[in-house]
Amino acid sequence: MPGMPAMKLYKLTTHTRGCNKSYDADLVMNLKDHPNANVGDVVEIYAPDDENGTHLLLQITEFNVNAGRDVISIESGIAAAFKMRAYSNVVMRIVNPADVALDSIEITFKDQYMGRSEMWRLKTYLTDTCVYVNKKIDYNDMQIRCQVYEMWSQGERVASGVITEDTKIVFRSSTSMVYLFLQMSSEMWDFDIHGDLYFEKAVNGFLTELFQKWKKLSCNHEVTIVLFSRTFYAAKSLDEFPEHMRDCLQLDYKGRFYEDFYRVAIQNERCDDWCTVLGQLRKLFTSYQATVLRYHEREHMKIPPATNSTATQGNFLEVLNISLNTFEKHYLDRTFDRTGQLSVVITPGVGVFSVDRELTNITKQRIIDNGVGSDLVCVGEQPLHAVPLLKFHNKDTTLTSADDYSLPHWINLSFYSTNKKIAYSSFIPRIKLPLFGSTLQDASEGGEDNERHFLSCNQSEYKHNHLFDYDAYDEQIFQPLPAQSTCSLQRVVRAKKTSVPSLETYAYNNEWENLTPTQIPAIRRKMSDPDIHHGTSAMLAALQPDATNLSESLASEKNSRRTIVSIAPIVRPGRALINPFDPSQVTIKLTSNRRRWTHIFPKGPTGVLIQQHHYQAVPAKSTQAGQHQHQKPLQPLHQNGSNNNNEPEEYGGENGEQYDRVSSYSMLSKSVSSQSEDKMDFFKRRQNSIMNALPANVPNLTATQAKSYLWGATGEQEWTPAITTVKHLRPIVEGEHHHLGDLEALETASPPDPVEAEAGGGGRGKIIIGVDWKSLTIPACLPITTDYFPDKRSLNNDYVITDYTLLPDDVNHDYAQSRAVYRKPLSTEEVCKEIVSQRLAQGFQLIVVDEKPSNGGGCSSGSAVLPVKPPCEIKKEYLLSIGRIFHKISLSGSVITVTGYRPRHPYPPINVDYRYRFHAPQHETYEISGVNFTTEKLENFNWNHMDLYICTRGDVDYPLMESLKYWRYRMYLLPRENIVNKIASCQRCDIFPDATADNTQDQVEDFVRLIEAVSKLKRQFARKARQHDTPRITEKHHNQLNSQQQSINVRPKLENGRIPRHFPATDAVAAAGIAARDDQDDGFPVDIKFSPNATLADIFEAMKHPVTGVGYFSKTQSLPSCTFISYDALMWLKTRLNNGRQPLELLEAMRKERMICHASGDWNQPVVPGFVFYYVVEQDKNAKDYAQPLNDYRAFVNEWLEIEFQGCSFLWHDEQVTTPVPNFLRESPAPQSWTDASTNKRVYRQSHLEIDVNQKSDRMEWGHVKHHTVLQPGFAFEIVVEWVTSSGPIVADLIGGWMRKANQFNFLVSVPADPMAEPFTKKSDPLRGPIFIPLCTTFLPDGATLFDEFPEESRSDRMLFLQEAILSKFGFLPCVLEKKFSVGKDLPKEYQYVHCTGNMFALIRCATNNNTQMESPIQQEEEANFTRCVYGHTNNTNVPKKVGFLWAWNHMIPNKKWKAQTINNSADGELFQLKLLKDFREFCSNSDHRLATFWTQSQEIKRKAQKFEFNNNNNDEMKSK
Repeated sequence: MPGMPAMKLYKLTTHTRGCNKSYDADLVMNLKDHPNANVGDVVEIYAPDDENGTHLLLQITEFNVNAGRDVISIESGIAAAFKMRAYSNVVMRIVNPADVALDSIEITFKDQYMGRSEMWRLKTYLTDTCVYVNKKIDYNDMQIRCQVYEMWSQGERVASGVITEDTKIVFRSSTSMVYLFLQMSSEMWDFDIHGDLYFEKAVNGFLTELFQKWKKLSCNHEVTIVLFSRTFYAAKSLDEFPEHMRDCLQLDYKGRFYEDFYRVAIQNERCDDWCTVLGQLRKLFTSYQATVLRYHEREHMKIPPATNSTATQGNFLEVLNISLNTFEKHYLDRTFDRTGQLSVVITPGVGVFSVDRELTNITKQRIIDNGVGSDLVCVGEQPLHAVPLLKFHNKDTTLTSADDYSLPHWINLSFYSTNKKIAYSSFIPRIKLPLFGSTLQDASEGGEDNERHFLSCNQSEYKHNHLFDYDAYDEQIFQPLPAQSTCSLQRVVRAKKTSVPSLETYAYNNEWENLTPTQIPAIRRKMSDPDIHHGTSAMLAALQPDATNLSESLASEKNSRRTIVSIAPIVRPGRALINPFDPSQVTIKLTSNRRRWTHIFPKGPTGVLIQQHHYQAVPAKSTQAGQHQHQKPLQPLHQNGSNNNNEPEEYGGENGEQYDRVSSYSMLSKSVSSQSEDKMDFFKRRQNSIMNALPANVPNLTATQAKSYLWGATGEQEWTPAITTVKHLRPIVEGEHHHLGDLEALETASPPDPVEAEAGGGGRGKIIIGVDWKSLTIPACLPITTDYFPDKRSLNNDYVITDYTLLPDDVNHDYAQSRAVYRKPLSTEEVCKEIVSQRLAQGFQLIVVDEKPSNGGGCSSGSAVLPVKPPCEIKKEYLLSIGRIFHKISLSGSVITVTGYRPRHPYPPINVDYRYRFHAPQHETYEISGVNFTTEKLENFNWNHMDLYICTRGDVDYPLMESLKYWRYRMYLLPRENIVNKIASCQRCDIFPDATADNTQDQVEDFVRLIEAVSKLKRQFARKARQHDTPRITEKHHNQLNSQQQSINVRPKLENGRIPRHFPATDAVAAAGIAARDDQDDGFPVDIKFSPNATLADIFEAMKHPVTGVGYFSKTQSLPSCTFISYDALMWLKTRLNNGRQPLELLEAMRKERMICHASGDWNQPVVPGFVFYYVVEQDKNAKDYAQPLNDYRAFVNEWLEIEFQGCSFLWHDEQVTTPVPNFLRESPAPQSWTDASTNKRVYRQSHLEIDVNQKSDRMEWGHVKHHTVLQPGFAFEIVVEWVTSSGPIVADLIGGWMRKANQFNFLVSVPADPMAEPFTKKSDPLRGPIFIPLCTTFLPDGATLFDEFPEESRSDRMLFLQEAILSKFGFLPCVLEKKFSVGKDLPKEYQYVHCTGNMFALIRCATNNNTQMESPIQQEEEANFTRCVYGHTNNTNVPKKVGFLWAWNHMIPNKKWKAQTINNSADGELFQLKLLKDFREFCSNSDHRLATFWTQSQEIKRKAQKFEFNNNNNDEMKSK
């Protein structure tokens, strides 16, 4: 820089982190060298001889006294990345952060769940920090780890920079939930120009490349792959179909019958290497078409001929909705190792789909509201018109009817082309020629002329000779609407450009000559597009002529047939027509939907948002009065595959000679700060000129807000007419050299992207759409910021405004009085931040508006803080939006005001009832299912309730309701079985013994330990004495009990558990052969044995003894002093009582004598065995650690988990030996579950849960835990964590801690909210379903029926108990569910089971009245508004079906590691789960007479038991005589 002193040089050294405490920062230097530098300053470091080389920016985080003079040290990894050699001389200078500010930055993270409120907190944390490529970011407060991927500044990719308030942060997850849908339409069996099948192009080409990229970036997506297609049947009426086909038929707008098929190839799997899957897909492909088309064929039965649809006619929107039904339930089955959702449709078509208008509106609204990435990858050739293009079904068949189109901006489109070379030609055909004069009009394509000759003209046009003035003709057709009334939004438009109010549709017509205004009503269509604003206020005026004229596209110049697009603009009020071959002619009114995703796109060199997989050159808008007439900056778009340089190995060096001049530089070799002043100046000028050009009556919007193009995801990129498919990334930009003045040659990023950027005055260029690999490998999460807010006028006219105020301090003051347990309340500031967080978490975005005085008070971007006119009072203001709903949250002093704006005319809710057939893995058939697609009414969300929930810190008065969409994580606690390992070595899987409970006591102890951890309770020191090892009783004392119990075999193992127990000789156990050992150590000294006549008071005194007593919990808020749990007391008494006295009765007697009481202070609570709190009533009230009970049972229960123990009372007193007869053969069967026997009939209870146990978070975090009220050994115990005000990583940390605690004899496994996912149920995943396994019931000789010796009414129950016995032989445990109540319906009994490994679920169901069972529940379907199903609402569920089991997989078992442990120990590597299923199927079908053998064995046991009982009775009679 001239005029400046010579730069001081520093010696550069490097250090590695961690080896030396004083060298922990990226940059270390001595303060004495830099007297005026401060911590937080940003410095630039570069080699003196290479002014334009790599410039590195780092932030000073600390100074080091030990560093040498004139030496700076940077971390060695950074030095290597930026090619800085150690001991070389470098220049270092402090820079102004504003000069090196980043426009946008992309951050990637892996294997973790980051919610949207965490993203906002991370953004705040990163503001004003300096970052460089690949920098690892650790945000410890939130336990978040991520990495910098890419940065953009001033239109270029840069290697380092500073994140400011205005930087847009894009979060990309390399562990997402990815749905890959392959459209198996008829084109899949066609050949492309290289002679490959399109299927091969999709699988061997696209998917292979995609999987390689996943591997390269080490992505770990959870993937589902589905093949889908639509089959048309040539039939005129339903009568032509046999009965078995009618359930699933639908009827389309042309009256054709069709059926949709889905073949799920891979379901929720993660793989290190996906290449094995490709083979599986190829196998499916060979049989797919035959299977689907001939699916209904039966012998001696005629069915209508079936054909596969084309891509255009396929079920494209239905597929997107099916994935949305799963995605929108992301809060139900929350996992902590993935973030983000992506659905990718791979089609052999060209991006044109014929669709239903209602379904389009639903799909659009749902995709945008849910913030789900949707990618469309076409393996067909890119057509000559704008795509993606949706053509609406036209139910009006008259010749004059106009077709309607929509250009969806909510689908990210990619075209995949292989890089094969053809020796003789570089020509790529762009059009499939229609078969003129051919007689190949088969049934499915009879009525498809329109689609077949898509956008072709009618023959009459050929009469014109080439002198016909097409331009004049176009001019007339596309002339704008007459200006009407004042308009709420204008746009600076070129000549020949029209502007329509936010309409993404245009009309098209062949017979334009014949149209007269009288036919208008027939053409008017209900305009239900969610972005359309009706009425004249949206009509447009203000056309400004403009120097550049883009409409002279190549297409029109070469007189290629321009489609003749219908009619004079009078046809539709408020609507002009769009030329489909130049959609940039039309801009639309901006809406929040249009800008929802724009903040993930970087700004290109012209200041316009760009999509990096579009290559194009775009002329600048020329400005008024010819100023800067010659400046036409071009827009090269950068494709970026891998991180720094774009995979040079894939594109050979031969690109170079194709161009006159290829300017390139390595990504890291350009300094941010050395941007030419000239270019900066140009940016500023460009902004101003657009502002100046606005007509006076247009509200002053920012440049980006002023207009939006119809086409494209960003709405800021022009679609240029001469498009070509990408010939493996050779973005050639053609153009003629006219009077180019000082055309700025902008450099492209990184060598493999030679974009030769020269555009002619005619403004011609090419868009080449490649593949958006970045979106497909590391999909972006919905950005947390957006920039659209309606203007004042629109707010007043189109919105209903509601507001309410919150005074958190007052609310908290009231609640603190009434609340039993004091908790630190949230400050007003925290409440405000949390209110914003909750809205972000539900899909809202923060609106950032540029702060320009002309804007009449926008708000500063980043934190969205509005400086409102009286600046004295307001501290903060946040603007948020989702769809057409806007919220303004302002904090002023101690008052929070929430203002909501919702549309005055909301869209009517639409509900589509959809039927389809799907074939999930391991299923044997395509099963019928039905699902509803509905738009959610976001304005109905009860924000007031949520805000009060936050204010009161989750008080019981504001419970979490289903409609608040709170997050939940559901777990089962299962006993650890060692038998699982044996299955691998055994042939058979029904090897689980009847008696499971030889380690019941260990499991119960383990459980108590877990619940103590969950409750964060600690023992007083007296208990700790018990932790040391106790002598184990050797096996020879452990003779098994002779009598075989039905469910419980008592075999007390004394191990060094939490409370090893002592069994006196008088016990029944001793009778079973265990020698009494008085010297056996119980962990606390047994100094006392009660004599049989000890009084209650004596026993009570001993219990209270501080050293040898039961032992209390240490002091804890809301627990009284001297608290213990009933289970401990029972076990303590058991070891010290002589035979004949029951510990439980003694405790109950003590309670009645008022010696002990329930820890809430409620005298009416009886003593319940289990993890239930009691305290000693008589205490010294002056003792320093005395605490009194709450005396509020409801508040106590909200604080503490209390769980009753059932089915294990043999642990503390002797029970009669139960009969060994299996339940299904007993005279009076035992009840199925503890709900039938439990004292409190509630299945679940909820308690408050403090989540941030390790105090890591900077946020107030709490949640709730919902759990079973009863623990019964041999049953799954359910725990559900529920939260809204917590951060994903912190909850994950908490649950991880629990899992480690519970893992000695039990383990926690994550389970889905809806394990069976039955068809036709509301919440279930549409592509998941249970497998029905029929049970053979005819194995008895002579065809005798089962249970015919028992009365008729008990038989259906006995069948259930038989099924239950079979399940327990295979290691399934019962899970207790809440009963479903339904008025006036006799609902079938349902019992659900989970396998002891947690890998699968089973369900048995029995009708209450007779012996029939159903495969799926009776569903009361409400009448849908909109259905194409022809056969009404019969689900055929009430037809009696076979007896059997429903079997489902647990897709929540997350990582591959867990699966691997139970799987790969089998010799042939067969999956353990599949082996079990196969064996279970064989058992149920009575192969090898296994079922019959089981039946006879059970009968034999019964006979022996009866004989034994008979003998006993006889003996008793003899004695009595």
